[in-house]
Amino acid sequence: MTMGFLPGTSGSSGPIVGKRMTFFGNSYILGITMAAGIGGLLFGYDTGVISGALLYIRDDFASVQKSTFLQETIVSMAIVGAIIGAAISGWISDSYGRKRAIVIADLFFIVGAIAMAAAPDPYVLIVGRLLVGLGVGIASITSPIYIAEASPSEIRGALVSTNTLMTTGGQFLSYLVNLAFTEVPGTWRWMLGAAGLPALLQLVLLLFLPESPRWLFMQNNQVEGVAVLEKIYEPDRLASEVEQLSAAVEEDLNSRDSNGNISYLDLFKSKEVRRALFTGVGLQAFQQFTGINTVMYYSPTIVELAGFVSNQIALLLSLFVAAMNALGTILGIYLIDRCGRRLLLLMSLIGIFLSLAILSGSFYLTSVDVPTVDIQQTLKAGYACPALLDFSRPLWNCNGCLTAGCGFCAASGNKMLPGSCFLANTTSEQYCSQHSGSWYSEVCPSNYGWLAVLGLVLYIAFFAPGMGPVPWTINSEIYPSKYRSMCGGIAATVCWISNLIVSESFLTLIDVLGTSKTFIVFSAISVAAFLFVLAFVPETKGLSFEEVDKLWQGRSYSGGIDEEGSFKKPLLDDDHHKT
Repeated sequence: MTMGFLPGTSGSSGPIVGKRMTFFGNSYILGITMAAGIGGLLFGYDTGVISGALLYIRDDFASVQKSTFLQETIVSMAIVGAIIGAAISGWISDSYGRKRAIVIADLFFIVGAIAMAAAPDPYVLIVGRLLVGLGVGIASITSPIYIAEASPSEIRGALVSTNTLMTTGGQFLSYLVNLAFTEVPGTWRWMLGAAGLPALLQLVLLLFLPESPRWLFMQNNQVEGVAVLEKIYEPDRLASEVEQLSAAVEEDLNSRDSNGNISYLDLFKSKEVRRALFTGVGLQAFQQFTGINTVMYYSPTIVELAGFVSNQIALLLSLFVAAMNALGTILGIYLIDRCGRRLLLLMSLIGIFLSLAILSGSFYLTSVDVPTVDIQQTLKAGYACPALLDFSRPLWNCNGCLTAGCGFCAASGNKMLPGSCFLANTTSEQYCSQHSGSWYSEVCPSNYGWLAVLGLVLYIAFFAPGMGPVPWTINSEIYPSKYRSMCGGIAATVCWISNLIVSESFLTLIDVLGTSKTFIVFSAISVAAFLFVLAFVPETKGLSFEEVDKLWQGRSYSGGIDEEGSFKKPLLDDDHHKT
């Protein structure tokens, strides 16, 4: 056993003597993390599965096929539910415990999955999406907090990031499910209904999970709390953990009102809490506004825009993107407690900016590098687009044909040769197929489709280790324990509101600005996010919850953050008067 001074744990307030714990050093805490992380898997599965299911929902419901707004609503209604779920998650978690909050989230998932699978029309489907969203919102903040409060500080970042790994794993699983059911009758119903299975599994595992030791202490249930801590820490460290967690919880309880309650107004009475909340909320907002869920929700659509028109090919490429996301998150787990949160964020945002620039350039090239329309060949077939007779329209290439609401039949062999512009209906599509052509109704063929896919892969490779897990990790550790659920709920609510804005506006932005300029907007936001991290995000690597509290308290009136992520000391700091 190695002895030394450690930075403390989730419950400690200062250095202690004991054995430094490693990620795989305690199977009990790892088991808690993996079981609680199923909430992250459910979160990821839902965000990933809808992108593939939407391709088939459009085929089953004509109203969905005709309405961009209805498509966006089906996707975003889960986010509306997540906003509500995140907003109430703090109250549920504080009142009933982290464990019961996860149970409630699972029940929403199961009921919502059944409603989606049995939906007779798009509107019942939307209700099911709302119910699943409630579960996502509750689980999105409760699971990271639950894991963080049971984790030793030296591996807290990696363990909380494992929840994000489960999220990316859920996205990967969703694409596997999408591919598995592509040829099965009722394709999208199986895809969406399968979301209930992981929730059912977690409900069973929760029977064997303990409550958060910190929450137990706050409920004056020290006996059960100590029993949990005994399974996490060795005897030489346990006594110090119990003593310091007891002192920290007692301080929190003493600061509440006479009824033992706190209100949302209390959050804004303290400058250090306001500053921590501003940092946490800002990170969650930038996580969404740099475009991640645009990529995940609409990755099959983006792949189609890049020129890959087969649903199966689009889903297969999306599966590869999800695999990159999971692998990148594993890298983040390895680095977060070694390199620190701040450095990971900065490097991630640099890569995000570069990859968004590549995406923007690739979609510009795909918009100009398109085949022309062979008017003589089109008229000869007898299915010509009526707009061809309007010579004022720029219909002489594929883009003009699709803009007029018609379909493009690419030449057999070389898709970049002149093709035909037909009426967009089943008869025209069948005629095109019978003559060995390739039918395009949403996008045009291009020689630069591969560049868009490359941009997506690079985006995920840079996003996954940094901007993916780090905002959730920071939001699980930067708030005082009495405010942690409330502040975490606020940050998660902002996250989902930002997510809603992005998902509701993405296709509209493409219609108004074009795909290339839309990604320029996201790249500009990534620059703003980089500057935000430089200015406001401190380094919390290896610090206990109480040390993070003191970091905010001691530096809340200082001049900012230095290049290493530490708060600058004020000119008249007490340290300057020590001799």
